[in-house]
Amino acid sequence: MHSEVRRPRPHDWVSVGAALASLFAVGALVAGNGTAAAVGAAIAVGATLAARSASGRHPGPMPYALRWVLYAPRWPLSAAGLRRILDPRPGERILEVGPGVGIYSLPIAAAIAPSGRLDALDVQRDMLAVLERRAGRARVTNIVPAEGDAQRLPYPHGSFDAAYVIGVLGEVPDPPAALAQLRRVLRPGGRLVVGEALVVDPDGVRLAPLCDAARGAGFGLERRLGPRFAYFARFRVAG
Repeated sequence: MHSEVRRPRPHDWVSVGAALASLFAVGALVAGNGTAAAVGAAIAVGATLAARSASGRHPGPMPYALRWVLYAPRWPLSAAGLRRILDPRPGERILEVGPGVGIYSLPIAAAIAPSGRLDALDVQRDMLAVLERRAGRARVTNIVPAEGDAQRLPYPHGSFDAAYVIGVLGEVPDPPAALAQLRRVLRPGGRLVVGEALVVDPDGVRLAPLCDAARGAGFGLERRLGPRFAYFARFRVAG
């Protein structure tokens, strides 16, 4: 299976501009320059809305060429926040869909070590290569990367104790299909955490439609962590 090279689209660059404008606005606010902060915020909002409109028509993953964006600060979608709401336990088998460069992968893998296993599935082989290099440098040995599609997960029924999808669900052409697949590969009572940042991510999924889609796939919402514009939501396999 060979990865298709995904080149940045115009709205990918617009999204990057939105993220940079947001950081500028925060910096200006901290520095006490309200005018500059307001200008930066306005640019960020406008760029996000434009990118969101284009992304809705052409969903797709973060291109490898823009992987450096994934290293930006994640508050409030921090790795610590994910650990808190996912509650990974030693010995569990957990699935991460769309790990990118592994910002969440390394701490979650460490939390379930030494006998647990983190399966990391990404549609881009190049992203998985970065994850493998970072895991090697950190001496994390319980990550099993695989190239594949969230709409057709290459795992048997009931393979996982938990799964998480952070900033990825809106990039999938058919999110309900991805949720149905996640339901299939989770064990009875399995946990699913979805994380979304609506402010700068053009693919961000709002909580209400996410809950509706998750309910249709057989999940029940347990709790939310963070504000509605940048949240983690934990679901559990219903019944």
